[in-house]
Amino acid sequence: MNNPAPHTPETNGPDHPLDLAGIGIGPFNLSLAALAQPLTHLRTAFYDQRPAFHWHPGLLIDGATLQVPFLADLVTLADPTSPWSFLNYLRTRDRLFPFYFAERFHTHRAEYDAYCRWVSENLPALHFGHQIDALRWNPERALFEVDFTQLDTDGEAEALGRTYARNLALGIGTAPHIPEPLRPLADDPAVPVIHSADYLDHRERLLAADHITVIGAGQSGAEIFLDLLRARPTGHEALHWLARTPAFAPMEYSKLGLEHFTPDYTRYFHALPEPVRDDLIPSQWQLHKGIDHDTLTAIHDELYRRTLPGGWPDATLTPSVAVRTADRAGNNTIELHLDHTQQGTRTRLTTDAVILATGYRERRLDTLLAALDPHLKRDTAGRPSIDPQHRLVLDPAVTGSLYVQNAERHTHGVGAPDLGLAAWRSARILNTLTGDTPYPLPARTAFTTFGLHQPPSDPAPSVPHQNSTLVPRR
Repeated sequence: MNNPAPHTPETNGPDHPLDLAGIGIGPFNLSLAALAQPLTHLRTAFYDQRPAFHWHPGLLIDGATLQVPFLADLVTLADPTSPWSFLNYLRTRDRLFPFYFAERFHTHRAEYDAYCRWVSENLPALHFGHQIDALRWNPERALFEVDFTQLDTDGEAEALGRTYARNLALGIGTAPHIPEPLRPLADDPAVPVIHSADYLDHRERLLAADHITVIGAGQSGAEIFLDLLRARPTGHEALHWLARTPAFAPMEYSKLGLEHFTPDYTRYFHALPEPVRDDLIPSQWQLHKGIDHDTLTAIHDELYRRTLPGGWPDATLTPSVAVRTADRAGNNTIELHLDHTQQGTRTRLTTDAVILATGYRERRLDTLLAALDPHLKRDTAGRPSIDPQHRLVLDPAVTGSLYVQNAERHTHGVGAPDLGLAAWRSARILNTLTGDTPYPLPARTAFTTFGLHQPPSDPAPSVPHQNSTLVPRR
């Protein structure tokens, strides 16, 4: 793996600071690093505490595909000529012709994971095994200070370090969400209550259970239910699939519906009043929390096939159900107390294993940004304010920029966590950072006109701003 030695205070000290330090190396900061790499006038470094890149390893179910086309790789929608494109990855593996004849627009998740890992192993600015401990603004030097702990291969502390940067990009990702009623059971190793993020790690243990319950009707819940169903014998499936949503609903995948994941819609959403944005987000759940049509079809086909010998499969699929409480019953079984939100009825379900396909939440920035908290501007709900260029709004005393990736859904809408906007957002960050347009971006990206009055598109910068790397370095 091409993983250079950690930066020392001498190489990235206050007299030779980075232009950009990235915190976290998921797909979004990996995209930023890939597009920054050919900009040789930029000094960048990206840090992650993990030993290597891995993308949702617990959900790389055999045959599962991405819900975005292969063009939504790390770079293509900003620079189709980039050496870090998915197509170039296939070329380096002598797999262009097989991919061409496969005629696949949506790639396997495992293939996307392998592609990103290939990029991560070949970009020199990435530093795994580095745990970020603190971020501060040094007003005397007008620089961010980044304290880190270098970890050994076992994850143990090996050395301490500090680097300095003019600007930061936070891409610390999301964390599995466990509903409050199930947290005590999820923390008990004796009881098989597993978040979908860890599904493959526990698959054999789960399949050994007499009865399994899947909670959550998004794509992950559907894929896990289908995988379990295929692995259970006909007539002895012993599966429940529960969801809060009013239906096991398909994802909105019409051509015009997908335009909610364009830069045009992102600009429109950001310009809306805060209360309007907050009302819109939950109403748009089918744009990103539904199930793709192929998976729904495969589930129905599998269930139907099991009726051919006569009778119905032992599988219960019930929407509009909320888990009120959950308890550990005898012999490590689990008792779920359920409410039907439409009928107003209640019941109990005893099961031997629970899989929580309950999604992810943005990681809170409070701990990491504790030293910067006095400088942060917040909205009426106490969330960080984020400008159109994906920067935290800071008081004027902080002259550096602090960009965020996938932490701005409340300001930028449903496209914030979408892989299809990764390259565009990275390009926008780099254009803003340099005060130039190394990546020209389209002025229009959708046929839909989302408002009567349009927010302005990004102008091409002509004069370097104060934090631009085109400003002579001290």
